[in-house]
Amino acid sequence: MTEIVREFIGLPSPVAGRAGAGGHPCQGIYHRPAGRRPTTAFIATHYNVDFSEHYLASLMAERGFGFLGWNTRFRGNEPHFLLDHALAEIGVGVRWLREHAAVERVVLLGNSGGGSLMAAYQSQAVEPNVRPAAGMRPLAAIGELPPGDAFIALAAHSGRPEVLTAWLDPSVTDENDPVSADPGLDPFNPRNGPPYTEDFQRRYRAAQRDRNERITDWAIAQLDALSRTRARDRLFTVFRSWADLRMIDPSIEPSGRRPNWCYLGDPQRANYGVFGVGTVSTLRSWLSMWSLRISQCIAAPHLARITVPSLVVHASADACVYESDARALCQALAAPDKTLEFIKADHYLQEPEGARDQAADLIAAWVTARGG
Repeated sequence: MTEIVREFIGLPSPVAGRAGAGGHPCQGIYHRPAGRRPTTAFIATHYNVDFSEHYLASLMAERGFGFLGWNTRFRGNEPHFLLDHALAEIGVGVRWLREHAAVERVVLLGNSGGGSLMAAYQSQAVEPNVRPAAGMRPLAAIGELPPGDAFIALAAHSGRPEVLTAWLDPSVTDENDPVSADPGLDPFNPRNGPPYTEDFQRRYRAAQRDRNERITDWAIAQLDALSRTRARDRLFTVFRSWADLRMIDPSIEPSGRRPNWCYLGDPQRANYGVFGVGTVSTLRSWLSMWSLRISQCIAAPHLARITVPSLVVHASADACVYESDARALCQALAAPDKTLEFIKADHYLQEPEGARDQAADLIAAWVTARGG
């Protein structure tokens, strides 16, 4: 068994200062095989999930690679997310790998929601395009980000606005009432299904997009109104975001996933609970991360700027990422060298036993074949 060295890394941010209690804004853990200095290393970051002890970190180190599970200051702080700030802080991790860990090749690993985030990072690094959130100044630190040498999307969503919209319950009639519902759009009304007719699915998807647009209109209007007051922003909540019809009806995009199931278990119970993506936002963070119209966290435009070797790995029993998502990611990549692979596993590769080792072997072989 390979001995793994785990080194805590805490670094300053070009955007925010060190916390009064002592914590650095940028933090992570670098995993590497003992007695070796890897020439190729991975870096994985998410919008808000702590990736410092990512499940692939030790597995890749056992296979001779370095792995930096990296966090920006938005770990556990989704309501205040700003894309340009996060990219600047991912750049801190990439620079550390090159300048301090002496890594020759950096592989950007976009896992789950991190797929579109790491795509945005590479996109900005090769062709600056990311704009600041409404009313905020451009950030010089994202003008010269060090690019990665390869890109991997693992069980990755197509982007924050798309995934939230696909999961939104469009039957909500009052954003201030968590139980308001239009029975004609209620996914848990037995009269509507499952199974759901094609007509219902079309109306449902259109209503989901409409709900996203209504929230965006409201956020823009609120920012305008606040500009004439002492306040610059505000928090708000979005109810009911576990209602993708595919979670409930397995006949829509059939796969190996568990039927009537989402990442939090039963979709109806999760939908009326208090845990979920996008449940709390500021006006600016909604526009930065969740708005279909304005957010730059949509993967496709960024993937179109990625030309380095790229790998998309889809978990075929994923409850909430579907084969159509993986194929769309692969198609959007501009890389001449791009590969789509499938693993029979759930979203976190916890089942079946050995799925994580299978993924690590697949990724290691792919990287090694490309000079890693």
